[in-house]
Amino acid sequence: MPGRALGFRVQAYGIQNHADLFTRRQLTLLTTLADLVGEARNQAIADGATPEYADAIAVYMAIAVSKTAVFHNTLSRWRAGETKSAPAFGRQALPIVWDFAEVNPFAGAGGDFEGVIDGCVRVLKSCSVVPPGKAFQRDAMEPLQDPGMFLVCTDPPYYDNIGYADLSDFFYIWLRHALREVVPDLFGTVLVPKSSELIATPHRFEEDMAKARDFFESGFARAFDLVRKSQNPDYPLIVFYAFKQAENEEDEDDGEVVASTGWETMLEGLVEAKFEVTGTWPMRTEGAGRLRAMASNVLASSIVLVCRPRPALAQTITEMDFQQALRAHLPKAVRTMQQESVAPADLAQASIGPGMALYSKCDKVLGPDGKRVPVRKALEMINRVLDEVLSEQEGEFDSDTRFALAWFQQFGMRSGSFGTADVLSRAMNIGVTGMETAGILEAKAGTVRLLKWEELPEDWDPEKDRRLTVWEMTHHLIRLMYKESDAAAARVLAKLGDEGEKARDLAYRLYQICERSKWSQEAQPYNALVVAWPNLTAEARRLEKRSTPEQMTL
Repeated sequence: MPGRALGFRVQAYGIQNHADLFTRRQLTLLTTLADLVGEARNQAIADGATPEYADAIAVYMAIAVSKTAVFHNTLSRWRAGETKSAPAFGRQALPIVWDFAEVNPFAGAGGDFEGVIDGCVRVLKSCSVVPPGKAFQRDAMEPLQDPGMFLVCTDPPYYDNIGYADLSDFFYIWLRHALREVVPDLFGTVLVPKSSELIATPHRFEEDMAKARDFFESGFARAFDLVRKSQNPDYPLIVFYAFKQAENEEDEDDGEVVASTGWETMLEGLVEAKFEVTGTWPMRTEGAGRLRAMASNVLASSIVLVCRPRPALAQTITEMDFQQALRAHLPKAVRTMQQESVAPADLAQASIGPGMALYSKCDKVLGPDGKRVPVRKALEMINRVLDEVLSEQEGEFDSDTRFALAWFQQFGMRSGSFGTADVLSRAMNIGVTGMETAGILEAKAGTVRLLKWEELPEDWDPEKDRRLTVWEMTHHLIRLMYKESDAAAARVLAKLGDEGEKARDLAYRLYQICERSKWSQEAQPYNALVVAWPNLTAEARRLEKRSTPEQMTL
């Protein structure tokens, strides 16, 4: 195994060879199954199959053996609630686990070999109704032989996020054992070739991150340049990107700003290859049940970028022109995404699209010093305008909610002094006592704290609330979703009418505050409320329609 690699953490615990990932019993199982693939191929030929048909059978069976290895290793977990084993790869990494499950491979439990075979059969049956296609492996750095004949749709590598080549060795060792005589061209090396993999992994460059970054950036630019020269000009380049990595940096003029290395390098490659972004939208592509999505605020969508070659006569603009264009166009795009209930966890990434569309259509964006404004600076500016859009929406909220927002930014759900709360409330022309009566906060023993959604009264009725606030609406909707049901939340939303839309806007703002403060647990309910919003509003409209009396004709 590599001494160090992206996604690998097991080497530090004494696991140095791939064989160390399996018990002797598991090695016996997998080696035996891999050997039997060759025997099955020979038996198929003896039974009258053509060599090509027998090869196909061998490939399918080898894939089943490879899949079986995911369940039969020393990193396989136990799902107590489902009473079955879980595969080692809950995500694209191999972390150490302190207790593992080893099951009988023929007992009908999770990881059962016959169950794996059944899964492969279901896939093959599904594929049989699809028109035949071709799949082949190519290096993205090599020119296509028939330029102008291709539509390119790609989900490119994510900087230093996932080391697919190193991780794929886990499967390769078993596929090679079973198929090296059947498909010798694919399995000529002991492990997967890795030198040309386009990721920024420092362990391949003597731990020099600068060299790894240069390799990644130059490779991206070259790959996109080849795409531009090779693809059919009638169709756009489509890029899927679902990368959240962000860094907070201090800017001399603007204080703390947010940027993303992954997005920066990918977009820099596009711009260098003379592409412009002509359309963007987040698409729901990530499963909610995957390990990374459970109890976390990971991206639920991939951001789709539609790109076309930049016109030869593209104009050069100043940094101030770009900033003005952002403030003129980005707010409308953000509000559209909010109306479509793009998840708060996705909003910052989704906003990159319309912002970069303005940047990439220009030949250059020049700063005050006459130098080109880099993509990283453009991303910082886009994030800054997004902050402004979400902050401006606070003006639509009532005074109580604005107080709660200001308090939440400073203290979260923790207690603060009564004196601080009193000064803040007086500035908004409201009183602490009134907000306590309204059910927003608790004041006692010289301290003040906001009430958590779990503490809110269960008999709350917005139609009887004499001091209804957006803060209450939002947190009661969350309480109903989590403690009762989406249907219960929809019934309350129906009573709120058009005012209910402000609850979604507040959820976006609160999520953003939590994200910046690294309060991941507090952020989850706000993200969940927005994600559920389309279903809640649809059910609320249905309830409203059913309760509206109709005038009968005489």
